[in-house]
Formats: sequence, C-alpha cells, structure tokens
Amino acid sequence: MNNVIITSVNNPRVKAVGDLQTGSRTRRRQGRFVIEGRREITMAMEAGYTIETLFCCADVGDVSALPARLPTPVPTMVSQTVFERMAYREHSDGLLAVAHAKTHSIADLHLSANPLVIVMEAVEKPGNLGAILRTADAAAIDAIIVCEPVTDIYNPNIIRSSLGCLFTQQIAVCTSRQALEWLHANNLHVYAAELQASQKYCETNLAVPCAIVVGAEDDGLSPFWLRYADTRIKIPMRGRVDSLNVSVTTAVLSFEAMRQRGMTDEDEGIKG
Repeated sequence: MNNVIITSVNNPRVKAVGDLQTGSRTRRRQGRFVIEGRREITMAMEAGYTIETLFCCADVGDVSALPARLPTPVPTMVSQTVFERMAYREHSDGLLAVAHAKTHSIADLHLSANPLVIVMEAVEKPGNLGAILRTADAAAIDAIIVCEPVTDIYNPNIIRSSLGCLFTQQIAVCTSRQALEWLHANNLHVYAAELQASQKYCETNLAVPCAIVVGAEDDGLSPFWLRYADTRIKIPMRGRVDSLNVSVTTAVLSFEAMRQRGMTDEDEGIKG
C-alpha cells in the first residue's frame, strides 16, 4: 500500500468526495458517485462498474484484504478524521470508492420468458427505493423502472439501504410515458397498485408477464398510470391506517407474484 496518508480534510480529493456524497447535481454532471464498504464495492465491480479511486483507512477497519481486480494496485490511504469526513454512513469498514456511473436506458433492459417488472413513479425517499431494490433482488424481479425520479439512483442512502442491490438489478430511468410505451411494446400487463381499486391483489393473476406500478406514499399514483393501467389492484387494509409504505407494498405484491409462479428455494437461474 501507499505509505503516504492524507490527513487534511481540506485536501481537494477529500472535498471532491464530499461534493459527490451530498450533491445530486454534482453526481449527474461528473458521472461519478461514491460507494462505501467492501461488499458494495465488490458487487459494483462484479456488475461491471469502473472504480476510479479506492480510499482506505486502516484505523477504521481491516483493509488488509482488498477487493480483487482493483484498477490500481495502490489505494489512497487516509486518516480516520479524513475518512469520517468523507463517509456517509456510520460503522464503515474503512473502504470507500469513487466509481463511474452507468447509463440506465430502458432500451437496454432484457426480459425473461415470463417477466415481472416493478415500475416506481416519483418515489421520493431514497430509503424506500433502496428497500425496493432489495425486494427485487430477493424476488428475482426482471427489472426496475424508475419514472419521474425525485432523487438520482446513486444517492448514497440508496446504495446503503439497498445493501448493494443497486448493482445486482437491471434499472432504467425514464418518463412515465416512455415506460408505458416500452411495457406495451413488450406485451406486459400493467397492474397499478391503488388503495381505492376494487380488485384484490390475492385474486389477481400475477403469473402472467406483467408490470406492477407503485407510487409515492403521500399522493399515490398519478392520473396517468390510473388511466392507462390495464388493471388496478389493492392490498386490503383492515386497520385504522389506510396505506402501507411503498416498499412494503412492493414486497407484498412481488412475493405474491413469486408464489403464484411456483418459485421455491430450489429454483436456480431465475434471471436467466
């Protein structure tokens, strides 16, 4: 490892990482973002992301076993004070990387023979988007389509809350109109999750090639999706609260689809 250690929080490279952590405009303009943690960095590299710089802090975690196939054999060492200034999350393992973002065109998505797609419209909270990515990974969802995004998908809280599943999923970012046209072109039945719908999710055929569309908690889906969806479905509410968190709703619907499709613990290669 490099014996030179960055100890100043005013170092330009340290400030540049801080700008990427806090600024969505900076991330979009530069096409770069920050990944924290050995697991997440490794998952990103396995998914084909290019790591530009790796920062290590031996005083924070064990950095003796670096992720394999790094682009440079000499990571940049930093002091604990500097690392804590750059890091977004607490209890980090001492590894932080700057990576190049990918484009996420809907035209690049690939579907299985019987696809299941999740469409998220204007989901505001990064933690919810991260949780939905974890559900998508667990339920073998073909793809996630983020429509009218309120936050960019490389928000550090999305990476943290997804546990790196941001890098395991096919993700597209586009407008709702573009998403609908793509769904129709691929012959997917469009189900809109709506509290006032008359059809219950458990009485709905989710085993067909389909897309499940969910919206933000406060406003739900826009009139666009309610108008053009093939079917509106609901999760019945029996308590005093009239809605579920969007990530919970997505999990319920995704695993009902998984159940209907007969997937078991022994299934392998679901994503082809």
